[in-house]
Amino acid sequence: VFDAESMETKDTDYFRRVCDAIYTNSRGAKIFCLVHKMDLINENEREQFCKVREAQLKKIGERLDLTCFWTSIWDETLYKAWSEIVRCLISNLDTLKAKLRALCEVCEADEVVIFERATFLVIAHAVIEAHDDIHRFEKISNIIKQFKLSCNKKRAGLESLQVQNANSTVLILDFTVCTSIMLVCSDTRIRPAAVLHNIQLATEGFKPLLDDAPIAGSDVLLEPKIIPSSVPKASLLR
Repeated sequence: VFDAESMETKDTDYFRRVCDAIYTNSRGAKIFCLVHKMDLINENEREQFCKVREAQLKKIGERLDLTCFWTSIWDETLYKAWSEIVRCLISNLDTLKAKLRALCEVCEADEVVIFERATFLVIAHAVIEAHDDIHRFEKISNIIKQFKLSCNKKRAGLESLQVQNANSTVLILDFTVCTSIMLVCSDTRIRPAAVLHNIQLATEGFKPLLDDAPIAGSDVLLEPKIIPSSVPKASLLR
């Protein structure tokens, strides 16, 4: 992490030594550089600043796979940077996304999102109906984390949350050991009980990709007994 206002010689020297050590011992590693406090840089100068600073850092780490992020605590950039870093640590991300889209379609949902449980960083998501708010994940993360703090003050834990109005239903609940899942449905015919049933059935198929060692080419996700989420709730009880 570098301070946008100050990139002293000792910082670049230390970074150069780190890059040399990584190249020697783990040259396939991914390097992420966060240039922080970007809000202190004049808005009219930021584009040029980023080009110059990125060129400096990539020249130092030219033999490595290096990615730069431009961050500030005052906007969504820090959240987006860490979400991207978390996603890069997941093997078989394409497989995970494909399985998530399959779950989204079976549940007849508009969108399904998997969050890392502790930080509520976005790991992966699937969208059927696009949403206009590009900052929605950060907003949801902040809301849930604040709500968790309120629960902790009452010595209670948050396992699931359901928000429903005339236009949509949102379900947020624990998914695997390390993740939570959010599902958004705008179809009022969708039964929350059926959605929960489908999520429970799908959990085991996601565990190898999210909690355990990745299984290359795994195609386990949906079991035949998963049902359409729009069936009457009474059907679940028979």
